[in-house]
Amino acid sequence: MLGITPSPFASALLWIVLVVLAAYLARRTVHRAIRASANALRRSFRVASKAVTRSHERLSERNRDVLLAAGREAKERIVEREFDRINDTVRKDLSNYSALHRALSESIERIEKDHQQAVDVPPDPPGWVEAVEAVAKIDEREGRIGVGNILADIHKSLVKAHKEAMNAYQQASGERHKLLRHMRPDWRRIQEKLAKVGKNVDSLLSRSVTIDRHMQEYEDIVKGRDRAVSVLASSSLVNFFVSAFVLGIAIGGAMINFSLIARPMAEMVGGTSLMGGYRTADIAALVIIMVEISMGLFLMESLRITRLFPVIGALPDKMRVRMIWITFTILFMLASVEAGLAYMREVLLHDELATSALLRGADAATAATQYLWITTAAQMGMGFVLPFALVFVAIPLETFVHSLRTVVGLVAVGAMRALALVLHLLGMAFHYLGALLMQLYDLLLFVPLWIEERLAGREAADGVPGRSELQL
Repeated sequence: MLGITPSPFASALLWIVLVVLAAYLARRTVHRAIRASANALRRSFRVASKAVTRSHERLSERNRDVLLAAGREAKERIVEREFDRINDTVRKDLSNYSALHRALSESIERIEKDHQQAVDVPPDPPGWVEAVEAVAKIDEREGRIGVGNILADIHKSLVKAHKEAMNAYQQASGERHKLLRHMRPDWRRIQEKLAKVGKNVDSLLSRSVTIDRHMQEYEDIVKGRDRAVSVLASSSLVNFFVSAFVLGIAIGGAMINFSLIARPMAEMVGGTSLMGGYRTADIAALVIIMVEISMGLFLMESLRITRLFPVIGALPDKMRVRMIWITFTILFMLASVEAGLAYMREVLLHDELATSALLRGADAATAATQYLWITTAAQMGMGFVLPFALVFVAIPLETFVHSLRTVVGLVAVGAMRALALVLHLLGMAFHYLGALLMQLYDLLLFVPLWIEERLAGREAADGVPGRSELQL
């Protein structure tokens, strides 16, 4: 290419002039191509951004519907449980209402009877008043001789009547106090029963307030208010992280359980056999743990504590009770097997320690066997308790599954928003990139463009119409 002229420099200069001239002649076409490509890419990214935005809106609506449906179901369960509690309380109180009414009526009748008997009867008027009046009516002439004797007899009679009246009054007062003492237990019994009734009424009132609050939240969920949606979303996030933390703890317990039974399982199924690249003993121990977790899930479903399997919850009560006993029996047998495997593991470990201690000396063997029963009991207890502890994994698992839908939906909505923003920015970037490429292309043609601009300025100064005016 540099040999078209005797001088390579002249050849290179000639090629530059030719390339610049060709680029100048193709300037409009190249600009149109760049502008068309940039606009096409911009429109493509804008269309993709709008499509992602519409998908994001549809996914947001779907997440909102799912969240409201889950919240409505949870609130219905809570309200149903509160009504069941109120129903049990009212049923228990109403079943005892007739006995309570009869007891209160009997107590009140006894109190009224004792109260009537305890009425303070006024004593009879003393007889000495009449006697004094009779003495006063005696004529002095007729009574001058026997008045002293009569007064002495009257005095004796009055003293005797006074003593009898005092004795009768004291006896009547004692009877009244005795009746009042008999009334005290009835009053206390009535007070206790009324306090119990008041406590039950207060409990019903507090539960009615709780039900009113739950019903208000339920109405907000049914109406689809934004406040209810935000509360449900935050609650789902909290439930997701808390249940994930509890499941992590359960996985740790399952790993400890696996370490307890993996070694003795190797003695049972063979420690050298492989299945799919993994040891058969490890697979067998893992299968036992998975079966225990499955039995725990079925047990929780049969007890209607969780609702992961609606088929189990819809079983008749008789069949469900049978399933409870069957799953509990299987779980108890597996826990017993694990306790035996844990004992076998301790025996194997003790044999290895005894063998190594025998090679070192008998004292080490004696020291190793001194506290053997402590570790054996601990491992057997862990092997028996851990399967029952894994039963409760069903509760955080249900919460994790239900909250996972909301969390995945929120993450997907956030990802779609970010993707729509990125696509929009890419469209704008390609638009400005096309303008930048046209400017860079013109930068390579600065010499002919400068000449064209000077010529256009001279023609404008001489009054000669330019190219644009000629075209018009």
